[in-house]
Amino acid sequence: MDELFAHAPVPKVYMKLALPVVLGMVTSMVYNLVDTFFVAKTGNANLVAGIALGTPLFSFMLAIGDIFGLGGSAVISRLLGKKRHDESAHLSSFCFYVSIAVSLILSVLMLVFERPILGVMGVTAATYPYAADFYCMLAIGAVFIIVSLVSGNIIRTEGLATKSMIATVSGTILTIILDPIFLFGLHWGALGVGLANVIGYMLNTSLLVYFMIKDSHVLSLSFNKIQISKADRRAVLSIGIPASLTNFMQSFGVMLLNNYLAPYGATAIAAMGIVLKIYMVVMLIMVGFAFGAQPLIGYNYGSGDKRRFKEIVRFDFLVEVVYALICAVILMVFAPQLMALFMHNAAIISMGTIMLRLLLITAPFIGAILVFTTIFQSAGKALGDLIMSISRQGVIFAITIIILSAMFGFTGVIIAQPVADILTFLIGFWLYKQLLV
Repeated sequence: MDELFAHAPVPKVYMKLALPVVLGMVTSMVYNLVDTFFVAKTGNANLVAGIALGTPLFSFMLAIGDIFGLGGSAVISRLLGKKRHDESAHLSSFCFYVSIAVSLILSVLMLVFERPILGVMGVTAATYPYAADFYCMLAIGAVFIIVSLVSGNIIRTEGLATKSMIATVSGTILTIILDPIFLFGLHWGALGVGLANVIGYMLNTSLLVYFMIKDSHVLSLSFNKIQISKADRRAVLSIGIPASLTNFMQSFGVMLLNNYLAPYGATAIAAMGIVLKIYMVVMLIMVGFAFGAQPLIGYNYGSGDKRRFKEIVRFDFLVEVVYALICAVILMVFAPQLMALFMHNAAIISMGTIMLRLLLITAPFIGAILVFTTIFQSAGKALGDLIMSISRQGVIFAITIIILSAMFGFTGVIIAQPVADILTFLIGFWLYKQLLV
């Protein structure tokens, strides 16, 4: 592990760590597109909108998982760079078991407060039955969704990115197989879509636990090692909580967007639901490269090798921005055809084409934002991580959508995110210069 992280050529080790994560993200991307395709083929705009309205719950669960997954992996990476292996083993056990406890508590709370939560998410009388079915299944399966994020991130700190990918791909393939069976064969609607997701995450989590027990030489899932120092708990939470805010803000941003789109009808919400799934083609792969490289960044920051650290960061920026630019151009050109693949509705195709093209304009800026965010997390720069986490789809987005919707109506709602992307990039660039250079 030390030879790979500390001495192997940067492009080689970067791709060795990042590509399995990217491939896992590609599989998730394929599922998102296939899932949207299946749901859209029902021709029921309320079903499409209901699942789109329930989707922020996924982001919320990912945010909970990130507290211990990204927070734990960032701290473990730095500890491995300092050769503090026993401390790393205790941290991995702590993050695993605490995430189980938190997710079980969360399931109960989400089921008890279902109606008020769905109300905040923008559900209407027409979309409630579908959104509620999807929401309840995800709430019941929260432990598998959250724990998969924790173990999937932690296992990569020891260079086991391929094992993490195998677990992710296996779970996603199972979900893709079950989706049409539950949706069209058994006619379970949104409930079936949610159940397929939960079963897929059950397989994912089970495989990750198996790989950690079988293949890890440093990390541990022993309950006897759950005790960690107050300093380590603070270190995990100081990075994990800001990191989790990225997904909290994603949930907040989508809910806010849906609320501002609601006056324009279910067609606008359905169109945006499809657009966001296509948009994931760009986003998930960028996230894969960014977080795939995080253990490498954290290890070299922890070891104190500044020259190698900066070389890795430069290569990370290059990969992210070039990929985003190429992919965004292609998707913008074929935006109408992509929308038509999902739903043969002229209004949704026309509206969705405009939405998709406007969102894609700032894709290269998002690539850079992801690099800034992972650098701050890996280096333990909690302030920079916090600011980046609450900006793009949180504070900055809220300000832009309020102002621009008031000024330009529907168009203002749609351009709010690209404007927020540019402003967040400028903030991230300034913070990077201030905190790390």
